[in-house]
Amino acid sequence: MAKKTIITAALTGVLTTRQQSAAIPYTPVEIAEEARRSVEAGASILHIHARQDNGRPAYDVETYAKIDAEVKKRCPDVIINYSTGAMGIPREERVGHITALKPDLAALNMGSMNYAIYSRQQKAFYHDYVFANPFKDIVFFLEAMNAAGTRPEMECFDTGHIGNTRPLIDMGILQPPYQFSLIMGVLGGIPASTKNLVHQAGQLPDDAFWQVIGISRQQWALVAAAITLGGNIRVGLEDNLYLPDGELAASNGDLVTKAAELVRMIGSEVATITEARQILQLPKSG
Repeated sequence: MAKKTIITAALTGVLTTRQQSAAIPYTPVEIAEEARRSVEAGASILHIHARQDNGRPAYDVETYAKIDAEVKKRCPDVIINYSTGAMGIPREERVGHITALKPDLAALNMGSMNYAIYSRQQKAFYHDYVFANPFKDIVFFLEAMNAAGTRPEMECFDTGHIGNTRPLIDMGILQPPYQFSLIMGVLGGIPASTKNLVHQAGQLPDDAFWQVIGISRQQWALVAAAITLGGNIRVGLEDNLYLPDGELAASNGDLVTKAAELVRMIGSEVATITEARQILQLPKSG
């Protein structure tokens, strides 16, 4: 039997806007409709950042609760993964929706880094930030996730971020099964390449579940590499706006459709939601 590959759809993020792509969802209903399209195309996991109706990031529990209700109305069994990433937002606010809504998964950023975008054309940086995630904050988020019964999805932008799990495992607050996302292509983190992906995957604890998150159009080569390495994959408008042929995607569903085609082309099969829960040892909440 062919291996089952789990597809995550990252629906909106916090930086991409409708000036870049008209398909970026803002409102709870728009996000939920993108969720539906993604699930119908083959996604088992939805990674979601909340937005205000004007497109600016939202961090409040009320907005996340509206998204939660709309998504579950359309996709009652899907695995939900909410973000906790933010810059300049109090950590209590970054994790409040996890405590309140108890999603299956929640993103846990595993280290600090420069986080920037550089324009070769303009010879200038923009979105030039320091993304601060000291150990005291990582422990705070991890304890909140443990109390909520939510599994941390450990987002690692570089090799050192993988190494940051070791003291947490030793402390006993990070327990198996371990779930990693290997993020590649962010300026300030590890560059996107198959060679680097092989290295990153080789640093993980035994029996860890992992997926690759490739940023921008380098995503597709990394998706193919991850499938052949036995990993899972994430696509979506948060990470990349373009289909493999360079055409602008009309929805998250279009990106998931292409990812599913690539999975089958390489000889794997797309995991259903039920299969994804079995593979990840992630029983349905409630």
